[in-house]
Amino acid sequence: MENKTTAKRTFVEKLVSKYRLVILNENTFEEQVSFKLTRLNVFVLLSVCSLILIVITIFLIAFTPLKEYIPGYSSTRLTSQANDLIYKTDSLYVEIAGKEQFYESIKKVLKGDIKAQTFNIDSVKSSIALDLKKAKLDASKQELELRKEVAKIEKYSVQNETDFQSDYLFFPPVKGSITSTFDFKEKHYAVDIAVSKNTPVKAVSPGIVIYSEWAPKTGYVLILKHKSGLTSVYKHNSILVKSQGDYVTSGQVIAFAGSSGELSTGPHLHFELWDNGKALNPTKFIDFEK
Repeated sequence: MENKTTAKRTFVEKLVSKYRLVILNENTFEEQVSFKLTRLNVFVLLSVCSLILIVITIFLIAFTPLKEYIPGYSSTRLTSQANDLIYKTDSLYVEIAGKEQFYESIKKVLKGDIKAQTFNIDSVKSSIALDLKKAKLDASKQELELRKEVAKIEKYSVQNETDFQSDYLFFPPVKGSITSTFDFKEKHYAVDIAVSKNTPVKAVSPGIVIYSEWAPKTGYVLILKHKSGLTSVYKHNSILVKSQGDYVTSGQVIAFAGSSGELSTGPHLHFELWDNGKALNPTKFIDFEK
């Protein structure tokens, strides 16, 4: 017991024992500086210095750009840019999703699944894409519900006469003989022009392609959106030259005529002209005869 007590005293005495740190001139051995130290003081001083160094290092890493030079840390500027891109991508995704639903609804109109008389983006955002493999089957429950919803929404009605006044000239999409005229009573809101297969089909006016796809009943179909709410539709083509989103000028070739689709009986162009949801008689504005 006494030995342990003596050992403890000896350890404490060593910690508090005073020493002198002397710095001498090497040539003259003259004393320059001297310090009175104990082992305890040295230990405390080293501990405090180490703690201060750790705090300074943490501060530099957490609150200064120096952390970018440490492996594993990304640049603040790059992180900010990445966050901005994420927000923009999310916004674009939502916008594209809405547009895709709008185009899917136009497909339904062209296939005859929905007898809509206007293209209203607000009424078609809830539409469901039609599986082409089931195009000949009866309407599904979802399609019937969609038809009821569309019927409840106020739409423009198709009119035989319209107050539309053309402020500019239309370029004839093709030249040929009219085999089927615009007929409101028969619900044929278009003119059919007989032409040779692969005759170039041209845009009647400058516009943007909002639809360029295949439909079982009407074949290769292209729809152009023009200014002032005008829309032109070109059906039964053999080849589509332009894609969705393309901008075309008046008279530019957009497709080649053909006889595609179940409703076609020979090479011709089925052409429709709409003004804000109202069907126009194309022969009142365009001369199709050769």
